[in-house]
Amino acid sequence: MKIVCIAWGSLSWEPGPLRLASDWRPDGPMLPLEFVRDSDDSDEPALVLHATAPPQPTRWALLDTTDLADAREMLRAREKIRPESPQWVGSLPDPVPPGLPAPTPAAVVADIAAWMRAHDVEAAVWTALPAKFAGVSERAPSAHEAVAYLDGLAGDARAHAEAYVRRIPVDIRTLYHGLIEERLGWTPSA
Repeated sequence: MKIVCIAWGSLSWEPGPLRLASDWRPDGPMLPLEFVRDSDDSDEPALVLHATAPPQPTRWALLDTTDLADAREMLRAREKIRPESPQWVGSLPDPVPPGLPAPTPAAVVADIAAWMRAHDVEAAVWTALPAKFAGVSERAPSAHEAVAYLDGLAGDARAHAEAYVRRIPVDIRTLYHGLIEERLGWTPSA
């Protein structure tokens, strides 16, 4: 089974335990992305799927496994998703384990499925973490709240957040990204 991982942020430069069988390719599906999540283990903002955001380009890489459960586990471990929250790892087929809510909107799943058919991909995994702001899951900050949060960081926390924002691929141009560049001067590093 040909299984790929779809990525748009730090997975592409820090794959961690993901066993990649190819380099990251720039022609992944167009998906709605925005900086609407506070990272769980650092002060960096996280670029995540956000249904109301305009579609952005993504990357994909072939995984060195033919087992979807193994692919899901690699991504879960990389993203430090708790085992009791398997729905935050999206996948096709079977985007959500039975009995759990579907965090990835149906339209996004359909777009991924169409992309998979066009690229002769049998299975895919992606990060399906929701928006989170000020410790409240599924609460997306406004663009101004996100910028104010980042502007309020200091020292290592600010440097880490800035490095993350600057490393986002230059072809991902979200509303929040533009405002962060304008207000904080955090332009792409590549």
